[in-house]
Amino acid sequence: MRLVFAGTPAVALPALELIAASRHELVAVLTRPDAPAGRGRRLVRSPVGQWADRHAVEVLTPARPREPEFLDRLRALAPDCVPVVAYGALVPPVALAIPRYGWVNLHFSLLPAWRGAAPVPHAVLRGDPLTGASVFQLEEGLDTGPVFGSVTEPIGDTDTAGDLLDRLAVAGGRLLVSVLDGIEAGSVRAVPQPADGVSLAPKFTPADARVRWDEPATAVDRRIRASSPAPGAWSTFRQERVKLGPVRPAADGTGSLPPGELRVERDRVLAGTGAGPVVLGEVAAAGKRPMPAPDWARGVRPGPGERLA
Repeated sequence: MRLVFAGTPAVALPALELIAASRHELVAVLTRPDAPAGRGRRLVRSPVGQWADRHAVEVLTPARPREPEFLDRLRALAPDCVPVVAYGALVPPVALAIPRYGWVNLHFSLLPAWRGAAPVPHAVLRGDPLTGASVFQLEEGLDTGPVFGSVTEPIGDTDTAGDLLDRLAVAGGRLLVSVLDGIEAGSVRAVPQPADGVSLAPKFTPADARVRWDEPATAVDRRIRASSPAPGAWSTFRQERVKLGPVRPAADGTGSLPPGELRVERDRVLAGTGAGPVVLGEVAAAGKRPMPAPDWARGVRPGPGERLA
């Protein structure tokens, strides 16, 4: 089949590379426009756009996929299907109707669970033991289209959102190519999503990533892992923001601490929560590189009763 691939961030690259290596013909990529980045705020091409430039593949960057110029170019390319991975813009019905087989989206959850922009962080935050990836027919609703297939992936006790997303990007990419093969062969059929089990996963914001020390240790651990690597878990110490890497609930017998209160021991730093302390991992003060919590504590020397807030 002739394909136009739609995607923007690095998580889309495994699927893009698998599609490029498949028997299908990749005729162009569709990605979000170049955006300001870095201290100089210079315009930077998206990871998908950079990949296409390196491989001499045409790049389409409309501000909105309803622009007449984009629609005309898509019609001229005459794709049979548009596979999508984290493109980042709503696709209007007029664009959805152009390819013979429509737009087929890879989503990183077991639909109908966690529809929306951030399915992986929300699955980690809630403590789901299992997640996965689904390929579905894109339609106007938010991740509501019928599903061609899915793969499952367990969520480990120490998995960050980044760890999990890395694995799902590869497994999901393989699933996407398999679905495209099946569409071409006429051997797969999209099945409507069940009405039960719907949950929503809106964008995971810096406000969501602020640690709530009055939560139990297990919830603090999950929130920090759900926020890693982006937008990055954080708290404040002496009214300045500090970034926090993954923690672990302290073993039984450690004793209790008030929420956020620090206890510095010889080879570890504990922080209190609503139920049991956690052992801090890496800590990064404002403008500084991450360092092991004991090294950070030796520098700042927390006094009795001082706490993260």
